[in-house]
Amino acid sequence: MPGPAKPPVPVKVRDEVAGGVYANSMMVSHSREEFVMDFFYLSPNLAVLNARVITSPGHLKRIIKALSENLRRYEEAHGEISEAPEPKRDKTLN
Repeated sequence: MPGPAKPPVPVKVRDEVAGGVYANSMMVSHSREEFVMDFFYLSPNLAVLNARVITSPGHLKRIIKALSENLRRYEEAHGEISEAPEPKRDKTLN
């Protein structure tokens, strides 16, 4: 029998994070211990790294599962999303 429910952990959102950031490109790299996800805003003349998320391989699997489930629900409610064509590789991001 499960024990009593734990109260939710309060979440503090810093002002600079609260508005979110826009990304239209992403790069992923990894080592044995962690995955690094870099989110970029690409404009014709500039690439800006807007966010970097570093996580463990085990947690990345949970992230992928959560994203897949939410994408499935979204498409059930709003219809299938067409995959965007792969952008041209920008040499500034190598």
